[in-house]
Amino acid sequence: MFRLSLLLCTLLSFVACKETPSSMPLEEKLVNDNPPMPGFDVENSDVKAIKIADEVMEAMGGRKAWDQTRYIAWNFFGLRDLLWDKYTGDVRISMNNDSTIYLVNINSDEGKVKQNNQTFTATDSIRKYLVRAKSIWINDSYWLVMPYKLKDSGVTLKYMGEDTIAGGINADVLALTFKEVGRTPQNKYHVYVNKTSKLVEQWDYFSNATDSIPRFSTPWTEYKPFGKILLSGERGNRDLTNIAVLDSVPQEAFTSLEPLEFRPN
Repeated sequence: MFRLSLLLCTLLSFVACKETPSSMPLEEKLVNDNPPMPGFDVENSDVKAIKIADEVMEAMGGRKAWDQTRYIAWNFFGLRDLLWDKYTGDVRISMNNDSTIYLVNINSDEGKVKQNNQTFTATDSIRKYLVRAKSIWINDSYWLVMPYKLKDSGVTLKYMGEDTIAGGINADVLALTFKEVGRTPQNKYHVYVNKTSKLVEQWDYFSNATDSIPRFSTPWTEYKPFGKILLSGERGNRDLTNIAVLDSVPQEAFTSLEPLEFRPN
């Protein structure tokens, strides 16, 4: 009788353990090695969408590798060169069509600006141009590292089902909307995740979350390793070029408004 009771207890415990995951709060279901950023909309995001976002992070190199990546450099569609220190928030932007150089810290919103060989000194002018510089960084970095930001602050993730994209690729589709973050919180994106590789292969951009037809669709292809992570620069008719992940940069990169004799590649 004792053995039978013990066996029943063991079986009940096993069943309880099997049932526990489905009854756990959503927060506890999140993959431990890819926690959401503070302010990520867990409550209104889908469990399946979150799981796919975690799979994307893993396929791109993993959260640890992303967090350990410090300096990223790239050229945005031939318009400007950017250098970003992820640890400090310092960003250097050099415009290719004129001599403008922005040095801005995206955390403190402080920095310096030089245009036409003139360093701005008036507070109002500096503030205006630093707002512009931060907007440039928000836009240009999202075109490069969006797959790492699927669980960012203010993001709501929804699973939209499956679709087939160029090349006959079967993809899971995630919808990204935003809650009072960034310069354009009314935007929406549909992100297409390759069901086999777990890499983002395409995104659709909607000017407003209520729009049913995207303003444009762009491929994300030709992923390559940079440092310990993967990045893609191919965007159809336009490319992100001179992509580099660096362990160190010149000391004056984020302090000097003089042209930087520095080529990441």
